[in-house]
Amino acid sequence: MGFKSLIINPGSTSTKIGVFDDEELLFEETLRHATEIIAQYDSIVAQKDFRKEVITEVLKEKNFDINTLDVVVGRGGLLKPIPGGTYAISDELIKDLVEAKRGEHASNLGGLIAKEMGDELGVPSYIVDPVVVDELQDVARLSGHPELPRTSIFHALNQKAVAKRYAKEKGVKYEDLNLIVVHMGGGVSVGAHSKGKVIDVFNALDGDGAFSPERAGAVPSGALIKMCFSGKYTEKEVVKQLVGKAGFNAYLGTNDMRDVQDLAFEKNDEKAKLVLDAFIYQVAKDIGAQSTVLGGKIDQIIFTGGIAYSKYTIEELTKKVGFLAGITVYAGEDELLALAQGALRVLNKEEEAKVY
Repeated sequence: MGFKSLIINPGSTSTKIGVFDDEELLFEETLRHATEIIAQYDSIVAQKDFRKEVITEVLKEKNFDINTLDVVVGRGGLLKPIPGGTYAISDELIKDLVEAKRGEHASNLGGLIAKEMGDELGVPSYIVDPVVVDELQDVARLSGHPELPRTSIFHALNQKAVAKRYAKEKGVKYEDLNLIVVHMGGGVSVGAHSKGKVIDVFNALDGDGAFSPERAGAVPSGALIKMCFSGKYTEKEVVKQLVGKAGFNAYLGTNDMRDVQDLAFEKNDEKAKLVLDAFIYQVAKDIGAQSTVLGGKIDQIIFTGGIAYSKYTIEELTKKVGFLAGITVYAGEDELLALAQGALRVLNKEEEAKVY
């Protein structure tokens, strides 16, 4: 028997949990929380006890003995910028999650619940590669104005997981590779991985890189300024126009790549085909940009995320960037497994747990 882990990945109205024996998934559940119940709580942190109780009850229903666990792992939240890796959940980390100075997000609960359950069981608790992973080289931080620095917010958990998966499959160290990793989901992030660090990445949340199913990416700054001062939108509404109502949603009224492809190819919708090709065009440009960051020395380009299931998208991207390096596709994302693998690397002494 290997190490048994409980993985906790909270979302806004659900909590995904998984129990693993090493990398073997024993079971997983998506625990859905009614909106009216969530609305009873004044803050994200206030939901901790409620969500923990739901998790505990489901484990009981599964007749799973929590005393057999070796580790509890939570999704990392909005913390200060930190290098990638697996972090022991310390008092300082908990303090930052509770105070939520960098923003309230459901993922903040992952570390809080994992720490509490781990302490009760007498086993370690960790977080792994939160979205705030920041390994940018200094030259990548300058945007063109000192009040508007480039920041690192991206799909760190999945990007790091697939990069390390590729290295393991090839029998080499992640730290010895130069990779371009392209995550394509609700948001898109394209990262340059050099010797174990993501030295440059397009901010997946706001203001960088390709548009995505529901995000605008980089937009003309002059036009954005006019939008902000048009009187048509409040600040929150402008943000929503860039993150949520943007991308595929704005052009076609859907954030589902399958719908876009159906419109483009089954219904011969010329606008949908143009939007799809523009998306591919912009992602390819981002990959080209990151190839210069790596000086053209690229061991592999890796595509991941839900959109990587799209045969058309991958084929068209390969036509545009395949001359740069070989292509590997790990479609979808398995955050529960990625979190379990992060803990395993520490428990198996492949890595040391980092200190927050």
